[in-house]
Order: sequence, then C-alpha cells, then structure tokens
Amino acid sequence: MSQLMLTYSLVAAQVLLGLAIGCGAFRIFLGPRAQDRVLGFDTLSVNAMLLLLTFGIRSGEALYFEAALAMALFGFVATVALAKFLLRGEVIE
Repeated sequence: MSQLMLTYSLVAAQVLLGLAIGCGAFRIFLGPRAQDRVLGFDTLSVNAMLLLLTFGIRSGEALYFEAALAMALFGFVATVALAKFLLRGEVIE
C-alpha cells in the first residue's frame, strides 16, 4: 500500500511539475518585458530541478540528485547574472 501510494504521488508530482514547466516556458516566450522572461527562466529551472529529483526518487539512482544539484547552482548563477545585467547593463564591472 505504501509503495503504491508513493508511486501515485510521484506520478502526480511529475505531471504537475510538467505543467509548471509549460507555464514557465509560456512566460519566457510571451513575456512582455525582459524581467518577466528572467522570472520565467528562474521558475523553469527550479521546476526542472524538482522534476529531476522526482525522477531520482522514483528510480533510486544517485546520478539524478547530483544533476539536480548542478542544475540548481547553474540556474541560480544564471538568474543572478541576468538580473544584474538588466539592472546595470553589464555583468562584470
């Protein structure tokens, strides 16, 4: 019973995260301003990282967790760099 409930909840989480990724992609492609596109990129990267974590829980492989950690780090750095570029017009001073 517990294993079946875990499987159903992981599938539901993956479907909902897929929908959230679609919403982030919608904001990236149709955002009226650059700030909306950066926010959409940040949302998309966090949801993709969480989707990798659910795949890792479902399969039991440690590689998914390491990839999710790398994705979280790169997504954070990219969001900060884009925000700084929009704020000042340059990334490196």
